[in-house]
Amino acid sequence: MLRSLVGSEMCIRDSINAEYGGSQWSINLMSFLFKISRSCSLKLKNKKKPSIFRPQKKTVNFFGNPLAFIRFNSTTSTPVDVEKKSRINKIRNIGISAHIDSGKTTLTERILYYTGKIGEIHEVRGKDGVGAKMDSMDLEREKGITIKSAATTVAWKDYNINIIDTPGHVDFTVEVERALRVLDGAILVLCGVSGVQSQTFTVDRQMKRYSIPRLVFINKLDRMGADPWKGIEGLKKKLGLPVIPLQIPIGLEGKHSGVIDLITKEAINFYGSHGDRVTREEVPITLSDTVDEKRIQLLHTLADVDDSIAEKLLSDQEPTVEEIKTALRKATIARTLVPVFMGSAFKNKGVQPLLDAVLDYLPDPSDIENFAFRRVDADSEEKIKIECDTNKPLLALAFKLEEHPFGQLTYLRIYQGSLKKGNFVVNANTGEKIKVPRLVRMHASEMEDIKRADVGEICCMFGIECSSGDTFTDGDVKTRLTQMFIPPPVMSLAISTKGRETTAKFTKALRKFQREDPTFKVGQDPDTNETIISGMGELHLEIYIERLKREYSIQCKVGRPLVSYKETITRKAPFEYLHKKQTGGAGQFAKLIGYLEPIPDEENLKFEFVDATIGGTVPPQFMPAVRKGYEDCLEEGELIGFPVERVRMVIENGDFHAVDSSELAFRTCTHFAFREAFHKGNPGILEPIMRVEVTIPTEFQGQVIASLNKRGASIVDSTTEGDIVRVEVDIPLNKMFGYSTEVRSQTQGKGEFSMEYLKHDFVPNYQLKELTETLGKRKRKNKIL
Repeated sequence: MLRSLVGSEMCIRDSINAEYGGSQWSINLMSFLFKISRSCSLKLKNKKKPSIFRPQKKTVNFFGNPLAFIRFNSTTSTPVDVEKKSRINKIRNIGISAHIDSGKTTLTERILYYTGKIGEIHEVRGKDGVGAKMDSMDLEREKGITIKSAATTVAWKDYNINIIDTPGHVDFTVEVERALRVLDGAILVLCGVSGVQSQTFTVDRQMKRYSIPRLVFINKLDRMGADPWKGIEGLKKKLGLPVIPLQIPIGLEGKHSGVIDLITKEAINFYGSHGDRVTREEVPITLSDTVDEKRIQLLHTLADVDDSIAEKLLSDQEPTVEEIKTALRKATIARTLVPVFMGSAFKNKGVQPLLDAVLDYLPDPSDIENFAFRRVDADSEEKIKIECDTNKPLLALAFKLEEHPFGQLTYLRIYQGSLKKGNFVVNANTGEKIKVPRLVRMHASEMEDIKRADVGEICCMFGIECSSGDTFTDGDVKTRLTQMFIPPPVMSLAISTKGRETTAKFTKALRKFQREDPTFKVGQDPDTNETIISGMGELHLEIYIERLKREYSIQCKVGRPLVSYKETITRKAPFEYLHKKQTGGAGQFAKLIGYLEPIPDEENLKFEFVDATIGGTVPPQFMPAVRKGYEDCLEEGELIGFPVERVRMVIENGDFHAVDSSELAFRTCTHFAFREAFHKGNPGILEPIMRVEVTIPTEFQGQVIASLNKRGASIVDSTTEGDIVRVEVDIPLNKMFGYSTEVRSQTQGKGEFSMEYLKHDFVPNYQLKELTETLGKRKRKNKIL
């Protein structure tokens, strides 16, 4: 027994397992034997045998029991943190992201199959009509794209892997954003034919924003024109990633049969109808020279970031497989290297080695530093490091919401402590104390009830009202987690129901969509009374309009939103108006003398009413009615019926009648006086001017700027940072409709823009007549929301 103890860890496991079985008593015996063997360590230190007494940490799996792990360290003779640390070390939280149609969902389907989560493989656009497991929405299966992220948990070699499959279309980028906010690692999927594509740039920026360690999987090597080295070159040059290929393909296109592991120098082949029989064989002779060359490149690249590998190479020693993997894991977590793997998910090749790489190279929750903000006093907070410890107070982040018929489903990442069903938690953002009624673990759209979720895990609370980004604690700490980045909407549509009877249901549905998706905005234009929905693009808004029809049976009218124009005057205009009306009995009498004048921009006033009368020519009791009449006129202008701004009304004189003058008479007189003067003041129309920032690759700069000039933009600034150009322009809002589609088309999907209101300014004279004729007098509509 002692000989097997000091010989190898595998022998230890086999010996005790055969002799005593997997009992708790045998684990205690192991601890005792390790104490005894400590005295032998000095004799063994110069031997080449694998030893648990070397100054390194190593995890040993005894008896195949995922809960029975003992972590040893050479500086102590006793086991440390038997179960808790091992549980955390056996967790991986990863996301799968890529450009649309790169094979993310197909890859996830194979992962679910090989890990035993599903018993049958279905394709995204399969002939059986079932669709991939992670695409649970009918719209996703119809369109063949992922619309919302889906979560699941799988087991692979005694590890638990929490996976979030994210959309690839740019319109649903917030799903990627909030997934990466709570994940520890990611797999970036690249099409082996197309290489780096437009949404690859967006996903890369998101991964860098949250400092996510990643692996790259070059997919679709079975397709015509596949070239993994083109993709690797694009990752280096276009994204600036320090990639390191760990595999090379065995054949491409129709001849693709497997991959070669450059670390172990073995050919990995996949047999069976679903590629579930994996063999490791000798490298084909025809590829041996290529393998040797690529392996040397791998070691040199690794030596540049790891001193231990560099020392080995300088001493003409070959690093062991374990040493290479240890150095690669360290570099991957530090984001100094990005390992690259290859295969074809659709043809069931390369997926199992990728799963092994997730365990070998991506971090567990304790490897990542996470921070929160603790309330110091009413006005200040301090940044603190979160401890990945189950025994610490609860800290959890609500990162995604879904509305179900029986309540809200809240996705949570547990950063500290544990969450139990029936316990009370406190929403740190609102201060509300809530009891956890139901705790579940998600598998796409299916729910598995659980009683507890510990640190590092992803779970869901059912039936809790909260907002995306809220922090939950147990009430013992006043701490909040950092919010995720939410990109601003880039496109808007005017929407209304076709029948008034569905208005209440329409309002409820829009509010639900807003809670689910922070990039979907609903508002009401205060000037046009239209309901405006805003989102990340045409497809994004189209999906929500379709959901209104399917889920709520609401037929909608959709159109381009009206621009919020304003009306004003450009010169001073006097007025003198007498309102006199006799109808039998008490009549109406009021007279006003004064002028309208434009308000200069520097005064920063929308309107102003001035009482400059002397001697009571207009009695004080009637002056509020005059002011009210002036405000009535501002609500609807004389040209196109839009609000009036930047107009000052000054009352200098007037007259009244002791019997016939009244508030109604003076209010009516003000209306006519204003209209008379407004037409004399050379009226004009103001349109909203937007400050737009366009971010594009330098290669498309000329085409994009020419397009902006055609739309009437004034260039404010232009800066170049590497291969990226940022152009700032001022442009009328009326000219921006459809620009999101245009800029994506012009830049192969690589361009993006943000827009914010700057000011209102006069429309050109050639547009003034056109707008006056087109819009004419407008009547304000009833509010929908």
